[in-house]
Amino acid sequence: MRNLLPLIGSHQGGRSALTCRYRCGDACFQEIPNTSGNEYAGDIIAGALSRRSMMRAAAVVTVAAAAGTAALTGPGAPQAEAAALAGHGRTPKPPHRDTPSGARGLRFAPVAPNKNDKVTVPDGYSQNVVIRWGEPILRGAPAFDPDEQSAKAQAGQFGYNNDFLSLLPLPGERGRQVLVANHEYTDEILMFRGYDPANPTREQVEIAWAAHGLSVVVVQEENRTGRLGPVSRHPLNRRLTATSEFRVTGPAAGSPLLRTSVDPTGRKVLGTLNNCAGGTTPWGTTLHGEENFNQYFANGAGDTDKRYGIAASATERKWERFDKRFDLAQEPNEAHRFGWVVELDPYDPDSVPRKRTALGRFKHEAAQPRLTADGRPVVYMGDDERFDYFYKFVSSKKMKKGNSRAAREHNLTLLDEGTLYVAKLTGDSPAAEFDGTGKLPSDGEFDGSGIWIPLATGSTSHVPGMTAEEVYVFTRLAGDKVGATKMDRPEDVEPSPRTGRVYIALTNNTDRGKAGKAGADEANPRNANKHGQILELAENWDDPAGDGFAWRLFLVAGDPNDPSTYFAGFPKEKVSPISCPDNVAFDDHGNLWISTDGAQLGSHDGLFGVATQGERRGELKQFLTVPSGAETCGPVIQDRRVLVAVQHPGEIDGASVEKPASTWPDGPGRIVRPSVVAVWRKDGSDIGV
Repeated sequence: MRNLLPLIGSHQGGRSALTCRYRCGDACFQEIPNTSGNEYAGDIIAGALSRRSMMRAAAVVTVAAAAGTAALTGPGAPQAEAAALAGHGRTPKPPHRDTPSGARGLRFAPVAPNKNDKVTVPDGYSQNVVIRWGEPILRGAPAFDPDEQSAKAQAGQFGYNNDFLSLLPLPGERGRQVLVANHEYTDEILMFRGYDPANPTREQVEIAWAAHGLSVVVVQEENRTGRLGPVSRHPLNRRLTATSEFRVTGPAAGSPLLRTSVDPTGRKVLGTLNNCAGGTTPWGTTLHGEENFNQYFANGAGDTDKRYGIAASATERKWERFDKRFDLAQEPNEAHRFGWVVELDPYDPDSVPRKRTALGRFKHEAAQPRLTADGRPVVYMGDDERFDYFYKFVSSKKMKKGNSRAAREHNLTLLDEGTLYVAKLTGDSPAAEFDGTGKLPSDGEFDGSGIWIPLATGSTSHVPGMTAEEVYVFTRLAGDKVGATKMDRPEDVEPSPRTGRVYIALTNNTDRGKAGKAGADEANPRNANKHGQILELAENWDDPAGDGFAWRLFLVAGDPNDPSTYFAGFPKEKVSPISCPDNVAFDDHGNLWISTDGAQLGSHDGLFGVATQGERRGELKQFLTVPSGAETCGPVIQDRRVLVAVQHPGEIDGASVEKPASTWPDGPGRIVRPSVVAVWRKDGSDIGV
């Protein structure tokens, strides 16, 4: 039996004030935008429904699970798992075999929690930095020089603070793949010597505009290792920045709510901002969620701006001094043109990326599709804010297979027509059982059922008092009106390609249970929730287009010694400590990989793998940690390679270019640079087998 991995130190760790300042505009220190009276998960059943009455009320869920067991459980998983998830009585779990090998795909010695200023990987594994901030990727771009930066140079170089990653095949070019990366935000104080936050220069602002956005860069494998490196000046390489042209498409395109003095059509936007996580589509494009866009806009006014967290004051970066579109007193609709899911075709360097209004406007953490049985894409999305909602979009069009021009053109319209939904959850245990400590209810699991509430279909609104255009542009307000369930920061969402179950990372919510705020419920069982949880959802009949689902908490994060933690029933003395789940991804074995953001256990953030099926379900192991001040982002899990985006290294209070808090990745005397890292086994075998 493996001993529980130790925790580091006695302090709480977590995000620095510098991170809060530059990444999300101190969102957690502002008034919570959602002031609606919507119920929280579990509140709707305040009458303490018994399990028996819940089963009667959710009979369709029970029948669905019975009919869809094979699809829900996946190879080798107990059929009782699907039945329990759908609301049946608790079925005893099979005994765990105490073998040292672990779940397939997770057979590595877990990395211990640590505070190393480097990427720490398991014994027997190697790593390399694939690409750094500022490396030239376009023809004519100069080599990076921190003391000779310019907007023109940055527009041809890899952007700052890489987040979501997608690694796509490149047919016909042996050993090469296409890497797509989001660049979420900029840390000007870590980018520029002598930076004065109160008085940024135009040059600094324009460099920051160019450092935001997206990068497309072809990467080359090294023979006999997992090492990757950029192919500079490849014809597919591309940079999209805060000043690049983007098309607005879908049912809200051209709406008066999206028109500005510069764009009276409401169909062309300059730039994409604060791209966090995203998704990769079955038709070969990438999706990019615009998250904390609110912090870039000054002088917000009115209830709609307030609901999106836009302040009625100046911004941190002061961009409004240099471009009036960031001043809502002059361009009140400009902020409405951000907060969308962007679709990019990385195989066409001349294509104009599209902002998909049919998917709604909110703080998109991610957007990951799956297909219905008849080939229609369904996109799951989280709104990363305390007490905000979880959504899905169901397309009305079927995907065409193949790479013909006709198929690709058709598939680029799939996300413009369909129905947008928001989730409402109920628990199945008496509300009195949730005292905020995270104690399991008497039935042994945090679980229940839910419904998808339609918000809009094309030009038809399903929300009383709101037009369809208003629903798409002010999606948060639509969710308020229909009584959606408030959650603990829904971030990345990933459907399992094996089972169809959907996994939702709920990062944390330290405001839960505070005076005047909602307390614990079955989906959010801890007050002052600083460690977060992961929710597992199964659609009725395993139909992604359906209007109902069953859910349960798969993982309740924290120190395994803490009785409030839960790892799908797996013995807690055999798991790694984990805090603040953020980005998630799957490997080919059905394991969920979890990157963390702001871990509250005194260790650096990291990447973890956890089994989701079979007798080792819930077995969680730490695969790596990232350097001081950094966050783990954008995991890509291939058979023989793991990629992570190391975001904001050195982002620690008091740090600056002159006083760095990290020397990663290039050592002392060199500027700290966000980078992408590849990890592989030294013997060339598959990861974790």
